[in-house]
Amino acid sequence: MRIRLFTLVALLCLSTALRAQPEAPAHYQIYGGYAFLSNSMNGVPGSHQPLNGWDASLGFPSWHNLRFKIDVAGYRGTNLGAPQHPYSIAGGAQYEWRFNRETVFAEFMGGDAGINENWGAGQIRGETASIVVLMGGGLDTRLTRRIALRVSGDYQYSNFGLVGPAALGSVPYKMPGLPINFGRISSGLVWRF
Repeated sequence: MRIRLFTLVALLCLSTALRAQPEAPAHYQIYGGYAFLSNSMNGVPGSHQPLNGWDASLGFPSWHNLRFKIDVAGYRGTNLGAPQHPYSIAGGAQYEWRFNRETVFAEFMGGDAGINENWGAGQIRGETASIVVLMGGGLDTRLTRRIALRVSGDYQYSNFGLVGPAALGSVPYKMPGLPINFGRISSGLVWRF
């Protein structure tokens, strides 16, 4: 009888101790949401036009709060009579700090960016590929055990150039004033599993 009572008390104490342990970090994170880019690719001084779009990412299991992340974003808009449809795919690192229900993170990623061919002012032909570098961070606020609200801001560098006439060999050139530095704001939901 004593052994049964001791076993029952030990099991009850053990179950409450296990329940009190901190929640294990999520292995993977899938994010999707709205994105805002501060300027269009042909937004020379005097004709700045921000672009609206989407942002999605996949975060892999973390190691000491550091995780590998893949980010994909696309935008739409028009400026100076030309459609603007840039997109980017980047990979890099995200470092996290947890505070109660919030998680603050910093990220650094690099990759490739693309855009439609006639993005220059008046639909002049331009380069369709560039390097992209993203640096920034954000805040995740846990809504449920698996879902969080994410707000993030990034600095984005990309270096698109215009293309000269075919008669001159279609050589890329940089027009003074073409933007290479952008601000990016994104907000959406994160699913952790």
